[in-house]
Amino acid sequence: MKFFIDTAEIDEIKSLSELGLVDGVTTNPSLIYKSGQDFKKVIKEISSIIEGPISAEVTSKDSGEMIAQGKELAKIAKNIVVKVPLTKDGLIACKLLSSNNIKVNVTLCFSSSQALLAGKLGASYISPFIGRLDDISSVGLNLIKEIVDIYNLYKNDIKTEVLAASIRSPLQVSQVASMGAHVATIPPKIIYQMINHPLTDAGLETFMNDWKKTGQKF
Repeated sequence: MKFFIDTAEIDEIKSLSELGLVDGVTTNPSLIYKSGQDFKKVIKEISSIIEGPISAEVTSKDSGEMIAQGKELAKIAKNIVVKVPLTKDGLIACKLLSSNNIKVNVTLCFSSSQALLAGKLGASYISPFIGRLDDISSVGLNLIKEIVDIYNLYKNDIKTEVLAASIRSPLQVSQVASMGAHVATIPPKIIYQMINHPLTDAGLETFMNDWKKTGQKF
């Protein structure tokens, strides 16, 4: 499973990239706002750091404007993926942009039927938001399994990758991986939480103390 990181913070991207844990990056208007940076400038900078897909989101509800913005975003770098919402206008934009060889990430997916539509229209990625479903007492992980199962049934026709989004814990990362998600987009803090484990720390402390007791030097 590929790891995308969900951030527009350049320092976070550089740090995790040095660890070799970044296959791509996803951004959205909220993350751009939090970063306090110019949208196009930060997307260009991210694309110069990471060779993998960089999702940059359109900022309109109108299909014509989405298409125009998508074409402009695609010119920033060859690894840009245009992010559009799963609405009627978003699907219109998805079809046209995809037919022009521009990769599209259809975001804000909350049902397998929505995912089927995006798959039929040539989306490169579908982004189901599992955390937000959990917030309204639905089981977000079930959606990942449903979409993966449907796409697998029609894998000769649907090439869309399932990009699990709105991940809230390290456990959810391993769960979406076990369900066959192609990609997980993960907040940087979750990746660092995945690295740490109290038993690892305790075991390492024991080994270091015992090494000191040997009186040896490496």
